[in-house]
Amino acid sequence: MKRSFDILVAGEINPDLILTGDVVPVFGQVEKLVDSAVLTIGSSSAIFACGAAHLGLKTAFVGVCGDDVFGRFMLEEMQGWGVDVSNVIVLPGGQTGLSVILNKPFAGGAPRSALGDRAILTHAGLIAALKVEDVTEDLLRQSRHLHVGSYFLQTALQQDLPDLFAHARSLGLTTSLDPNWDPSGKWHGFDKLLQQVDVFLPNENEALAVTGAVSVDDAVNALRQKCGIVALKLGAQGALAGRGDETARAPALPVRVVDTVGAGDTFDAGFIYGYLRDWSLEKALRLGVACGSLSTQSAGGTSGQPTLKEAMKYVSASR
Repeated sequence: MKRSFDILVAGEINPDLILTGDVVPVFGQVEKLVDSAVLTIGSSSAIFACGAAHLGLKTAFVGVCGDDVFGRFMLEEMQGWGVDVSNVIVLPGGQTGLSVILNKPFAGGAPRSALGDRAILTHAGLIAALKVEDVTEDLLRQSRHLHVGSYFLQTALQQDLPDLFAHARSLGLTTSLDPNWDPSGKWHGFDKLLQQVDVFLPNENEALAVTGAVSVDDAVNALRQKCGIVALKLGAQGALAGRGDETARAPALPVRVVDTVGAGDTFDAGFIYGYLRDWSLEKALRLGVACGSLSTQSAGGTSGQPTLKEAMKYVSASR
């Protein structure tokens, strides 16, 4: 069956407002000036979708936003990156979520001066509003792969997600999940969910927490028994993946890091590209790491996302 979309993303929609400089607020009606303010594409799912589309994958998005300035901004920007947003549900009178990211540069003028620390203030808005029934049968049948991110923010989707993934797989789709952090620390229901996940995409802290392991190697060993593939993001240390008896590692690229927002989601896009092309585990991992590393050279989640040609310069042609 010919399908219209390589990837269907079921996710949350909210922009990021990134403020950089002396961003520590002083109450008492004190006004402070910051160095820069950028409104950009936010949310794990939307950043992933843009990264996938930028690599050349036909990508559709289903989510919920308001008919407001933030919702319109997100839909216009995502469409500009090549994401099909025709199935997004726009609620009149609804409020689209927003994250305000306060970037505090590292003091001292060292090479890492662009990093520093950050705080994030999020208004959830409609982030949690997407329901399983919004991911329609027709949309599933048009797609090859179903991806879900920000599992713990998408509360209306959580309970029925194992059934949605199982149904998608029965229709011939593959599935992937980037969980993000569980604020409760309990990771309830994950064993059942992982049985329906073809590609699990946690970071180091998430993998250790969900398994109770004491090392990333132990975490990968545990997770590969529960799902098809685990691709574990290790930040500056690159990434580690496991499938059956196979293990692969890839180092991070030596780039000058400006902003790590969205790097993990961009890694996901690169890895899924390789997965859908039936690449070896190591080659897919190397593309994921290249995409994630390159994305950190610019501020915001999408501005540094590479094209396939740009990322492939760092992927071994022999794999």
